[in-house]
Amino acid sequence: MGLTKHKIAELISVCDERNSFGLTNFYGLNINKEFMPTVANTEGLDESKYKVVRNKRFVFSGMQTGRDECIRISMYSGEEPIIVSPAYTTFEVSREDLVIPEYFFMLFLSKEKDRFGAFCSDGSIRSNLDWERFVDFDITLPSIEQQRKFVNVYLSLQNNLAAYQNKVEELKLVCDGYLDQLKKKCEKKRIGEYIEQCDERNSDNHYTLDDLRGISIQKKFIDSKADMMDVSLSPYILVRPNSFAFVPVTSRNGGKITLAYNDSEQTYIVSSAYIVFQVKDKDNLDPEYLFMYFNRPEFDRYARFNSWGSAREVFTMDDMNDVSIPIPDIKVQREIVNTYRCYIERQRIAAQLNEQLNNLCPIFVKGSLQILKE
Repeated sequence: MGLTKHKIAELISVCDERNSFGLTNFYGLNINKEFMPTVANTEGLDESKYKVVRNKRFVFSGMQTGRDECIRISMYSGEEPIIVSPAYTTFEVSREDLVIPEYFFMLFLSKEKDRFGAFCSDGSIRSNLDWERFVDFDITLPSIEQQRKFVNVYLSLQNNLAAYQNKVEELKLVCDGYLDQLKKKCEKKRIGEYIEQCDERNSDNHYTLDDLRGISIQKKFIDSKADMMDVSLSPYILVRPNSFAFVPVTSRNGGKITLAYNDSEQTYIVSSAYIVFQVKDKDNLDPEYLFMYFNRPEFDRYARFNSWGSAREVFTMDDMNDVSIPIPDIKVQREIVNTYRCYIERQRIAAQLNEQLNNLCPIFVKGSLQILKE
């Protein structure tokens, strides 16, 4: 059997299963075509309005496809169902005699398809890809047997990656276990005795837009998304290597405090609305050890609970100084940090392997079509 061409609408059917089961595992969809726990505040939401996503069910969002040059689509591979926003479209492959669900998903793991989706998007600001336009796309399919060969290779590589990622998470459990033991063995001390606020400004404009950073809720420095047209950078605060920066406002951040540690050799600048500090006593407190504590969910809960304010809740530098953590001997701290560094490095490798796997998908698809053409 040769190649066949179909409209997407011929191959799928929309699902609109609502959450009548009381599920509370809210998920969203990122530009990497991955499901992730939602960062939105879900308190007080009516979860019965949310859509249920089951194994091999797809989620699509046409929002901002043109802006991001990305078709937000993913296939859920978990066994336990999750729920997503009612703003998403959920669907399943209804013609599995023509296309395997995994192969259908592989078709959208290419920059070429994303660019085509962006080209087909409408709207001056958001550039959305309408559902009607999406399902009108033509896709070319090889035989089911040919699809299955490449899907099997893809799934094999994916399973190997999942096994590696599990080992990475086991290493994180070791780090968390160390810290949990220290809470029982070591006396807690105020970190205010070891840190100091920094307020060094970019008054000479030595640092430019290339050095400007924001902070994500994943506790990482990121390129700023702010409109900097005609904005002076002289009031911005310097974040030198081995320094911390955080956003005092904690409301509407998905229950997290927005904080990051500069582990690079580059000096950044951040908004004057941020607070910057450093460890002044590195002989007794390792900055990376401190950042390990900031990365724990319990610290996010602590910061939110101790934030104050009516319109906007804030966590001030005084509040930061009052944070108490177990501080063992510096040698013990560095041993834990070395283990944590291994975890971070393996996490980076896992992310790189995942990217490489996604980059292979267009090659698999092209190969499955090229064989039949020849």
